[in-house]
Amino acid sequence: MVGRKVAVITGTNSNLGLNIACRLIEQEDPTTRLTIVVTSRTLPRATEAINLIQQFVKKYPRVGIVDYDYLLIDFTDMVSVLGAYYDLTKRYKEIHYFFVNAAQGVYGGIDWIGAVKEVCTNVIKSVTYPSYKIQRIGVKSGDGLGLVFQANVFGPYYLIQKILPQLAAGKAAVVWISSLMSEPKYFSINDIQLLKSDASYEGSKRLVDLLHMSTYKDMKNNGVHQYLVQPGIFISNSFSAYLNLLTYYGMLALFYLARWLGSIWHNVDGYKAANAPVYVATLANPNFEEQYLKYGSASDRDGMEYIQTQEVDATGASDVQEYLSKLKLEWDEKLKNQITNTRVNT
Repeated sequence: MVGRKVAVITGTNSNLGLNIACRLIEQEDPTTRLTIVVTSRTLPRATEAINLIQQFVKKYPRVGIVDYDYLLIDFTDMVSVLGAYYDLTKRYKEIHYFFVNAAQGVYGGIDWIGAVKEVCTNVIKSVTYPSYKIQRIGVKSGDGLGLVFQANVFGPYYLIQKILPQLAAGKAAVVWISSLMSEPKYFSINDIQLLKSDASYEGSKRLVDLLHMSTYKDMKNNGVHQYLVQPGIFISNSFSAYLNLLTYYGMLALFYLARWLGSIWHNVDGYKAANAPVYVATLANPNFEEQYLKYGSASDRDGMEYIQTQEVDATGASDVQEYLSKLKLEWDEKLKNQITNTRVNT
C-alpha cells in the first residue's frame, strides 16, 4: 500500500476525462489517499469537473480519502504550460499517474452529403473512420505553432519533459491517448505541425503514436512506464455543436448498429472508453505488458468490455522525436524568463 498517490488528468472536463477519473478511483487501492488533479482552461470548468467526480465518490465508498486539486492550463499557450510546470513542481514531489487526454480539433462542420453516402455505402466504416468531418487548414496558435499540433502533441510533451523528476520519483504511469484514426497516411515529415493538413486531428494522433514509440524506452530508463492507448468510439461533446437532436440520436443509433454488426470499437459510453487508459495505468504489469503496442478499449455485441491490442507502425518515429526535442530547446530559451501563477482567475 502507498500512503498517497497523485493523478494528473488532462482534459478532465471531457466525457473521457471524467470517466478516467472515476475508473481510476475504482481501481486504485481503496486504502490509498488519492489526489485527482483536474486540469482545465478556466476555474469554473475545473470546479464543475471536481463536483462531478465528488458525486461519483459518494456512491463508491472507500477507506482512503479522495481529494482534489486543479491546474489551469491551456496547451495552446506555452506560457500557460510553463506556469503549470511551476505549479506542479511546487505542490508535488511525486506524481504517480499522468493521462494525456488532449483532443483539440479545428472543425468547420459536417459534409452532410458525404456523410449520407458513407453511411449508405458502409455503416461500420462511416462511424469508425469518417471522412465527412470538415477541418480547417492552417490554423495557428497565438504562439505561432500549428494549433492542433501544439494542443495535442507538443504542449503535453513539453510539460511531461519538464516534470520528469516528479514522474520518476513517483515511478509514474504516463498514458498517451491516441485514436483509431491515427493512420500512417496522416503523417508528413514536411508538415509535422499539421498546417497543410485537412485532417489535423488525425495527424496529431499519428504524431502521438510516433512520439510514444520513440520515447517509451527512454522513459522506462527513468523509471517511468509510458503507454499508448485508444478509447475506441464513444459519445463525445467535441462535435455536438454540429448536431441537432435528430442527428445526435441518429449517430447514437448508428454506433449501436455498428457494434451489433460486429465492430469491437463502438464502446458508445465514456465509461467503457476509459477502460484501456486506466487498465494500463493500474493493472498492467510493466515487466510483462508490451509497451510497443497500442491498448484499445473494446466491447462485444452485448457491450461486455475488454482490452484489444494493436501493432503500431513506427515509421517516422525518430524524425518526430528529433523535431520535438529541438522545438523543446527552442521554447526553453524563449520561456527562460517567464513565470506565471495559474491560481489567478483571469
